[in-house]
Amino acid sequence: MATAEALYLIPAAVLRNLSDKLYEKRKNAALELEGIVKQLAVAGDHDKITAVINLLTNEYTYSPQANHRKGGLIGLAAVTVGLTSEAAQHLEQIVPPVLNSFSDQDSRVRYYACEALYNIAKVVRGDFIVFFNQIFDALCKLSADSDANVQSAAHLLDRLVKDIVTESDQFSIEEFIPLLRERMNVLNPYVRQFLVGWITVLDSVPDIDMLGFLPDFLDGLFNMLSDNSHEIRQQADSALSEFLQEIKNSPSVDYGRMAEILVQRAGSQDEFTRLTAITWINEFVKLGGDQLVPYYADILGAILPCISDKEEKIRVVARETNEELRGIEADPAEGFDVGAILSIAMRQMSSEWESTRIEALHWMSILLNRHRSEVLVFLNDVLETLLKALSDPSDEVVLLVLKVHACIAEDPQHFRQLVVFLVHNFQLDHSLLEKRGALIIRRLCVLLDAERVYRELSTILEGESDLDFASIMVQALNLILLTASELSDLRDLLKQSLVNADGKNLFLSLYASWCHSPMAIISLCLLAQAYQHASSVIHLLVEEDINVKFLVQLDKLIHLLETPTFAYLRLQLLEPGRYIWLLKALYGLLMLLPQQSAAFKILRTRLKTVPSYSFKEESIRRISSGIPYSQFNYGGGGGGSQILEEGDLNENPNSLDMHNGINFASKLQQFQQIQKQHHLHSKSQTQSRFVSTSSAKDIQIAEESKRSADLNRPRSRSSHRGLGHM
Repeated sequence: MATAEALYLIPAAVLRNLSDKLYEKRKNAALELEGIVKQLAVAGDHDKITAVINLLTNEYTYSPQANHRKGGLIGLAAVTVGLTSEAAQHLEQIVPPVLNSFSDQDSRVRYYACEALYNIAKVVRGDFIVFFNQIFDALCKLSADSDANVQSAAHLLDRLVKDIVTESDQFSIEEFIPLLRERMNVLNPYVRQFLVGWITVLDSVPDIDMLGFLPDFLDGLFNMLSDNSHEIRQQADSALSEFLQEIKNSPSVDYGRMAEILVQRAGSQDEFTRLTAITWINEFVKLGGDQLVPYYADILGAILPCISDKEEKIRVVARETNEELRGIEADPAEGFDVGAILSIAMRQMSSEWESTRIEALHWMSILLNRHRSEVLVFLNDVLETLLKALSDPSDEVVLLVLKVHACIAEDPQHFRQLVVFLVHNFQLDHSLLEKRGALIIRRLCVLLDAERVYRELSTILEGESDLDFASIMVQALNLILLTASELSDLRDLLKQSLVNADGKNLFLSLYASWCHSPMAIISLCLLAQAYQHASSVIHLLVEEDINVKFLVQLDKLIHLLETPTFAYLRLQLLEPGRYIWLLKALYGLLMLLPQQSAAFKILRTRLKTVPSYSFKEESIRRISSGIPYSQFNYGGGGGGSQILEEGDLNENPNSLDMHNGINFASKLQQFQQIQKQHHLHSKSQTQSRFVSTSSAKDIQIAEESKRSADLNRPRSRSSHRGLGHM
């Protein structure tokens, strides 16, 4: 009925021309239609106007004929122009069919849809806002249209809609943001330009708070920084720079939600995106205050990898941000999660980049200093991470690891735990002991007191059941003791072993574990000037002890005797009558060395420089006088060392086994007992290898016998018979 009424109102020629293929005829028909609607509007006959709109919608815009659809669109625009100020009440009928035409298969129809909506928008202006989300969505799609003319028309319409929105007080940013957030993930470059354009325009409107909704589309903007189009990257960067400036000037910003986005973007593969993200994080750390405290762990996780970035600009900003973050002393009560930050630092210890590992260690050190009790809750995990890091190829990393270790070991119980962990790690990984052992031990001696470290190591090794490892470890510790400049005070203390209580106690604490290595014991005795005991140990050595490993160690010792460490010993050789046992010990070592070895020649050359002295003559002189050798005075006692050594007691039966409270006879027995364990262990290993080899041979012989028997089985009966007759 409504359609019939509309047909009655509009002349047939107008309706026919409205669907003509020629644009001019459609345009003229639209002008006539505009006049008809004006008259109806003046008369206030809105029912008839509704009938006309329905006719145009149903018979034209939804027609299968493209020209009809074009005519319907220009007709709806004409109706709106005819209605002028009264058009608002009919927009619910007019706008939807036009919007529907934006997705028409015919590009010309889409073009005329843009033209129609442009003319409608010019008439209704602010009343148009109610359809904004639908229009925005349609324009978003048209901005990437395959037809250039449609794109141009859409751009014209877009500019008009922007003008309308900026001057309108009815625009709802709250309703628009969900749509914008959804569209920000589109990758099409035209759509991206369209979106950035709208974000920039809306942000320029004073009454629209785009900053408050920035977390909703921030990730999308960052995503555009890696676009292939330079223009889009530039537009996105410009928009982000403007927002960052607004953040600096704004008293209220939601830092938390944006921090999560920035942390993710700081790990982007795109260099420009990483730089922008880390720059934002830098500003956030400066501005965020308490809001950012719960996000410190995530921020740190983003900063540490960037410290080693290949791009220098990123490295500079990351380091600056790291320094800012370290300077903030937050309280766990304020949400500062010590465990989470510690976890990030430990995770970054496995980074392939040295700079990142170093900064991670600095963070562990800071946490220990500021929140010691909270960190020690995770002690086992921390120690495991640090011990793995001792194998790091970087010396700087290893030294920092040891610094953190030392910080943990300030407490006695943790000190013991650290040394136990360390020894266990050396036991599991012998290469660590070989490559890093000296560095680790020497540094710990500086950080934690050398005597304390060596006493603890000795205590642990004394009860070590793995005899082979105990021997290797003691040899390593002994070499460090004899050579490291950091242990010079410890060596000086050991030189006082026979006259000083502290020296004696240190000597005794090391002795038990040093028994695992004959050469280590001999070195320790030479250092402590217990020369008679050294000579006794040398004379106790048996064939099993003098192997290739022993000779290698002996070679090292002979070379060490020529270093400044043993200068006192060489000077004592100037008084052979006073240091008989030193001479005997050195000659004993000489007798153990192969004559063609370099060490033999070095020691023999040294001993040749000793003033001539006869052991036999001195023995006769002492026996005839009846005076103990220790009571002889040489040159006023001014030459050589002023320290008495156990050899000075000579053959006095009452003092031979004891000196300064050291029961050397007992110590000798201890050495023999431990070496006996080593001999038994060595024999056991040899037998095991022999049994293993023999078993393999027995199995092989048995298999060969079986094969031989199988081959001979057919002749076995006659053979047995022959034997029976014999």
